Amino acid sequence: MKYDIILTATFKKEAKKLIKKYPSLSNELSDLGKELQENPTKGTSLGNDVYKIRIAISSKNKGKSGGARIISFVKIVEKTVFLVNIYSKGVRDSISSKEISEILESENIV
Repeated sequence: MKYDIILTATFKKEAKKLIKKYPSLSNELSDLGKELQENPTKGTSLGNDVYKIRIAISSKNKGKSGGARIISFVKIVEKTVFLVNIYSKGVRDSISSKEISEILESENIV
């Protein structure tokens, strides 16, 4: 049961910045996309079908703890996973629920 992966404008903008800084991230995001097609609820549940996924950035050499965080939103009925945001753990510690809600609303997802 494969899910469609949709990148939000916010995700694309932030990912582009991080890929420029960490070239290996492009391959790691591609691998993550394949994983999410099979296991859309990968990561830690933040409630309301939102998940935080930790990934290592190999060109950063810090493992998962210093890698990137990806926020995803899963619509089970529509078999769709929205990649909402991505940030580097070294630059930002976390993202608030309010900010996630604002992104979901601005992208017309909820």
